[in-house]
Amino acid sequence: MNKTSSKALTGFQYVYLVVFFALLAGFFHPLITGTSFDGVVIGVLVLFLGLAGGVLLYRAATSEKNQGKFLGGGFALLAISLFYIFQLAGRF
Repeated sequence: MNKTSSKALTGFQYVYLVVFFALLAGFFHPLITGTSFDGVVIGVLVLFLGLAGGVLLYRAATSEKNQGKFLGGGFALLAISLFYIFQLAGRF
């Protein structure tokens, strides 16, 4: 695989993630109700925060070096993401 198609494929993966998270965060709700997109943007950021935490936990499971740092960072990012989810839901 050449370098250009590899970069294009990587770019497509990130665009796909952003579109998927935007749809998951309720992209069409502000369009239908006429409200602002603030909740959607915050929802997408919270989902990316949780994804980063999951990736760090995966790295902790597959890495022997820096395993403690990855594990601590992954659980910290997941806890922050969960806190923001509860705060957005009005339960905290």
